[in-house]
Amino acid sequence: MENLLEVAAQFINTTSGHIFLTGKAGTGKTTFLKELKNVTHKSLIVVAPTGIAALNAGGVTIHSQFLLPPVTFLPDRFLPEGFTEGGKFLNQNVLARKHPLNSARKQVLRSIDLLVIDEVSMLRADLLDAIDYRMKAARGNFKQSFGGVQVLFIGDLYQLPPVVRNEEQSVLKDYYKSPWFYEAKALQGDQPVYIELDKIFRQHDQEFIDVLNNLRNNSATEADIALLNQHYKEPADIKEIKEVITLTTHNYKADEINKRELQNLTSKSHFFEANVEGDFLESMNPVLNRIELKENAQVMFVRNDTSEEKKYFNGKLATVKRISEGNIFVELADTHELYMLRKERWENKKYTVNTATNDLDEEIIGSFEQYPVKLAWAITVHKSQGLTFDKAIIDVDQAFAGGQVYVALSRLRSLQGLILRSKINSSVISTDREVVAFAKANHKPEGLSELMKSKQGEFLQRLLNHTFDFSLLAKDIAYVQKDLDAEGFGEESMKPVLVQLVGALEAEQNNTENFRRQLSGLLNTEDHPKLLERLEKGSMYYRDFLNRWIYQLLEHAESTKLQKRVKVYLNQLNELDIAFTKKLEEIDKSFILTAGILHGNLKFDFLTLNKQRAEERATMLSEIHKELDANPPVGVKRKKGTKSKRKKKDGPSTYEITLDMVKNGMTGEQIAEERGLAVGTIEGHFAKLVESGLLSITKVMQEEEIAEIKEAINQLPAEFTSKDLFGKFSGKYGYGKLRAVVADTKSDNQQKSI
Repeated sequence: MENLLEVAAQFINTTSGHIFLTGKAGTGKTTFLKELKNVTHKSLIVVAPTGIAALNAGGVTIHSQFLLPPVTFLPDRFLPEGFTEGGKFLNQNVLARKHPLNSARKQVLRSIDLLVIDEVSMLRADLLDAIDYRMKAARGNFKQSFGGVQVLFIGDLYQLPPVVRNEEQSVLKDYYKSPWFYEAKALQGDQPVYIELDKIFRQHDQEFIDVLNNLRNNSATEADIALLNQHYKEPADIKEIKEVITLTTHNYKADEINKRELQNLTSKSHFFEANVEGDFLESMNPVLNRIELKENAQVMFVRNDTSEEKKYFNGKLATVKRISEGNIFVELADTHELYMLRKERWENKKYTVNTATNDLDEEIIGSFEQYPVKLAWAITVHKSQGLTFDKAIIDVDQAFAGGQVYVALSRLRSLQGLILRSKINSSVISTDREVVAFAKANHKPEGLSELMKSKQGEFLQRLLNHTFDFSLLAKDIAYVQKDLDAEGFGEESMKPVLVQLVGALEAEQNNTENFRRQLSGLLNTEDHPKLLERLEKGSMYYRDFLNRWIYQLLEHAESTKLQKRVKVYLNQLNELDIAFTKKLEEIDKSFILTAGILHGNLKFDFLTLNKQRAEERATMLSEIHKELDANPPVGVKRKKGTKSKRKKKDGPSTYEITLDMVKNGMTGEQIAEERGLAVGTIEGHFAKLVESGLLSITKVMQEEEIAEIKEAINQLPAEFTSKDLFGKFSGKYGYGKLRAVVADTKSDNQQKSI
């Protein structure tokens, strides 16, 4: 089997199925997460159950991203009898009505391909079902789990379990067999692929690795326990050991040890305050807001040194040697090197969608700056997760949660660093039997290659079917139309834009259905050359189709911004814009992904395509702003100074550039490609130029097209709208061409009347 981390990356990049990436402590799960953005082409966000976990993962908390109140979620449309809406339990209806997602979060959830959830050992099944409901509602897709988004779960179920209070358990037992995330209703028909990393980077002592594996699997022998207990030390001996930390089971025990040891030092106390800016909740603080230190205090680094020096790592011990003039000098454990502490900065962020590019951005909303250390004579087992120690005193005689003994021991690099304050009793060693059974049932590394092929086949079918299905776009527009109050818009011509857009999508429906059937048939018959040929041509066609309508949508949105009292409507237009932009991205990716998977080339680079879309969008917005400056909507005043500035500008206008290109014999498609604009934009230029008398319509349209459109105009009532004419042809002609013929017809009529 090839490197399992590479296998995990391939599953993410070439399938759409959910994945559970797990593994023993020290197998590289955290490293994989930090590198994920560099190895995937998918747009993703990272969430975690707690503030500290989110901070360590470089993401945000589940509750903040999904706007979930700190109560228990019941996966049901109705609350059980006797439950009130204001209580400690909520369901889908209450969540939707009482705690609706705001537009910004909804836009983020609509823009992603991959949701990453870290530290899933702490993730409860009911919380995962709440996430599932939020994703479905935000994306308008209730047919697929998480609204069709792939989910990557990362964590080790053999570590500490999710917390469930007694009052919650009495209710949740009616919905779930256990609180573990994999029991969520969302996953019952869509189980994640189980990938367990097996290469341990923390330990190299095979004897110790074997003991840890036995503890993990509830199969520890008497010999294992005896081997561990050989490392028991008497209290008097422990007192003499320096540069060592104690791992204990309860917060109060760790706090008592740290407080006692600090008080026993006769040196002066020094206090160091954190610098907190913006939004940074106290529950997220990686270290104390106010750190008390004395000379000879033992501390532990809580962060890796990211500088070239690499002097310390998360869990590295040190002793404070000197505090002078506000500087703290510590002696690093083992090397005994003197090092001056530097403050570190932690950032709280939220995910947003960039309004200019529609790309996913990370916005820094708060920061915490403090020395990256905490008192470290003792720490709880829970807080030691993710840390590595060369040497530690283990005190687990009061272990109360499954996995505590395993977590404590697995922090150590080797048996040589183990010091037991109390002997281990087999009665405190336990791993949840359901977790062991779940792992045994799903851990099948020998079948991953075949499973990947199967999942890739499913992915291609779904990719080709979903990419060229515009029904959800039409549904999104219909939802906005339903809410749209036409009053308050200054220009009547703004109203039909969404109607025209729905008409265009509906007119294209038969084509898309036939195209999808054709692609599916070619995939099933394994006629790959023909499939790729059709896919490439179809992608170009629908790319142009979408770009034309994205331009219209952007133009409508930019016009709307000039009106008053349109904030809600603008948010809805932004959501539509994101949906259309996402669809364009899917079409851009479809050919490369399909060709890559079929040919076995599983590394993808979409930077060029991403750059092309960004440039096209920037050009569209530039053209739209120029046009709105020159011809603002009715009721909107021209920006002060716009007219005079325009007179002073050098060079031809955008319409004059198009006119010159027509005179040089270029077609609309050629002009659009040359200028990086949508064909619909250029056709709009043609209409303006025909209307102004600067361009003969026969230069840009065939006689047959003109005659066909004019015949349709004659059949329509005198007060027809552009929508009426568009509907007459079911989208055969774009609005630019139709406007050009209407303008030419008016010109003919005027000449006849003269």
